[in-house]
Amino acid sequence: MGKTDDSQQTRSRWAPILLFAYNRPEHLRRCVESLLANSLAAESDLFVFSDAPRSEDDKPGVEQVRAVVRDIKGFRTVSIVERDTNWGLARSIIDGVTRLVEQRGRVIVVEDDLVVAPYFLKFMNDALDVYEDEPQVGHIQACDFTQDPSLPETFLIKWTGSWGWATWQRAWQHFNPDGRQLLQQLEERGLTHTFDFNGKYGFTRMLRRQIEGKNNSWAIRWNASLFLNDILSLNVGRSLVSNEGFDGSGTNCGGGGLYASHLFLQPLEVQKISPIEENLGARKAFEKYYARTNSFWAKAKRRIIRTLKGDFGA
Repeated sequence: MGKTDDSQQTRSRWAPILLFAYNRPEHLRRCVESLLANSLAAESDLFVFSDAPRSEDDKPGVEQVRAVVRDIKGFRTVSIVERDTNWGLARSIIDGVTRLVEQRGRVIVVEDDLVVAPYFLKFMNDALDVYEDEPQVGHIQACDFTQDPSLPETFLIKWTGSWGWATWQRAWQHFNPDGRQLLQQLEERGLTHTFDFNGKYGFTRMLRRQIEGKNNSWAIRWNASLFLNDILSLNVGRSLVSNEGFDGSGTNCGGGGLYASHLFLQPLEVQKISPIEENLGARKAFEKYYARTNSFWAKAKRRIIRTLKGDFGA
């Protein structure tokens, strides 16, 4: 399956970092460089999962990525898993997170198109410590793309983002990979409208498309799994993650600045929020964001702009 360099007997007290890569070596380099700018990187164990090419066209990029991965230094340990066949991101993340939370109890997860702020690892580890024994909190999300100034520095919400996140084994045990079961529960409990931020974004549609094989999103299933269990996510109103993948290079690209974020370059303090309940003001801010960016006219405007630029994709 792969090869590892994890020979040290003692484990770091910091959460292991899981990095998932495919065929974009330059994105990967920027991601690794940004992680290494974190002071905790040298004390953290890095696990890199390199997927195999889907086609011959992807093979050179995968080989370049693996060359970059084998040269990574600066972390406490570097463990490498090179897939022999193409697993796809969803299967790879589900497998990697499941194995590592069972071994280490907690994980921090990044993908190769993310750039993180210098205090990203400190924030994630602090949050994992502060909320470790709080069963109502199951996810930590360090990216904010709403750019809504009304959001507090940290808040709790029933929604999970997938760009720079962390969780614990106690929460991951709620993950249900069966999209059909998740959709059935949402519909039977009359929760689809709420799940979709009062109809402002089609998360239910995304789940249906996963069931139909039109996407292979692990993230929509994770989102629904925690939502159905009334488990909250700790989110940030100051972004510690920037997604650089909306440049046409990725599998799920697009965006046109839709999910742009400005990196917050200062430490972000983690104080336990009390009481543990959803911030309804933050939920309203997300609803407003999706209403503004996901309306018919907003989508039409983006399509016109892409067409004028010569992008005739879907």
